[in-house]
Amino acid sequence: MASRPILRRRRRTKIIATIGPASANPEMLHKLFLAGADVFRLNFSHGSHDDHDKSFAMIRDLEKKLGRPIGILADVQGPKLRVGRFSGGRVQLQTGKSLQLDLNPTPGDVSRVQLAHPEILAAASIGTNLLLDDGKLRLRVTRVRPDHLMTEIVTGGMLSDRKGVNVPDMVLPIPALTEKDRLDLDFALEHGADYIGLSFVQRAEDVAEAKEIAAGRAWIMSKIEKPQALDQLDAILALSDCVMVARGDLGVELPPEEVPLAQKRIVRAARQLGCPVVVATQMLESMIAAPAPTRAEASDVATAVFDGADAVMLSAETAAGQYPVEAVNIMDRIVARVEQDPGWRAIIESNRPEPEHSVADAIAAAARQVAHTIAAPVICSFSLSGATARRAARERPEAPIIGLTPLESTARRLAVVWGVHGVVTTEVHSMTETVSRSCRIALQEGFAKHGEHVVVIAGVPFGQAGTTNALRVAVVK
Repeated sequence: MASRPILRRRRRTKIIATIGPASANPEMLHKLFLAGADVFRLNFSHGSHDDHDKSFAMIRDLEKKLGRPIGILADVQGPKLRVGRFSGGRVQLQTGKSLQLDLNPTPGDVSRVQLAHPEILAAASIGTNLLLDDGKLRLRVTRVRPDHLMTEIVTGGMLSDRKGVNVPDMVLPIPALTEKDRLDLDFALEHGADYIGLSFVQRAEDVAEAKEIAAGRAWIMSKIEKPQALDQLDAILALSDCVMVARGDLGVELPPEEVPLAQKRIVRAARQLGCPVVVATQMLESMIAAPAPTRAEASDVATAVFDGADAVMLSAETAAGQYPVEAVNIMDRIVARVEQDPGWRAIIESNRPEPEHSVADAIAAAARQVAHTIAAPVICSFSLSGATARRAARERPEAPIIGLTPLESTARRLAVVWGVHGVVTTEVHSMTETVSRSCRIALQEGFAKHGEHVVVIAGVPFGQAGTTNALRVAVVK
């Protein structure tokens, strides 16, 4: 990393900004990072590989310019279920009427339309609900045949070509990764993506498949956007490197009153496991077209921070909105202000999960307690994989965490982890060297002053991942 001015956040919760037409240029990326973006998201539902190649290059150029590790989230599309086309491009569906869904590619009308997904026909039963166009229209299955479904229109409205279909009542026997996703995944891994956003997760097996393909080259971020994933939440989290509360599709398939409860459940379960968790979708939606958020949106961001989420995410606000920098800036301000409130710390303390029965958790819990007792301004964590820093972050200490690592890839991945300031440094070979390096970097990065104590945690022997077993307290000289 090049020499640079001190660049550190004054908050613990991280910010993810999505790149799109409004932000895919070097000047705007620079402004977004300075405004508070810690991770940039590339949405593979839009744009070509050439577009994403340019974004990868711009982000890595910015990283070199600033001398700070920046995370890149490659969000793959997942299966998209859609109706076919209509002879007139659209139809007005009347509540109480019938609509046949079949495999016939002939353009449809008010009585029938193609549904080119035999998996849905095979899995449906009488009473199954189907949601169209992001939940604006609702159908209920009244008859099931091998080649078609007959449905009653429960909620009518205008339906146009190729609108999406959601199936909240069934687990579909289709993989989370389509052929397009596999090509996108290979592209993202070859270009050094730090996290892969995995869409359409229904089962733990979906995560296992993506992890096998990634083979440790990136963290798998499972997007919880289907009710079926909630049924297997613990198993999915156990396999995931990080997780996203994807409230867009989740809000379509769940009743609105269930979404906040699902969000809290996912965040709580992820925190228990020390799995970084992101809250996403429509956080500052009005800022796509307005320079300031609504009060409800500000409260929504604050709620995620109070819950202890590792990161909050902006989607269209920074990808296609008129005020991308302002959106990141106000999110940064909301997060920082909440974290200054005594009530936030009290809630974080009361919701802290008990340490697991492992040496690593014992060390992480002890580091938090020691740092609190001696009012240490920082905890320094040295590791190859970032596991030590993640366990320290699980404790939600008052002191910020410096995640020291010899691997640039690890430092980038830590960009999404609560309270962790990733720093790339050379390898160490002894605890004495680790302590000395930690004190020097804590001073250089602006976290500690001469004469202050720092808490240092690491794993001995060095060079082996997952061996967190040592804690020291040192004075910065």
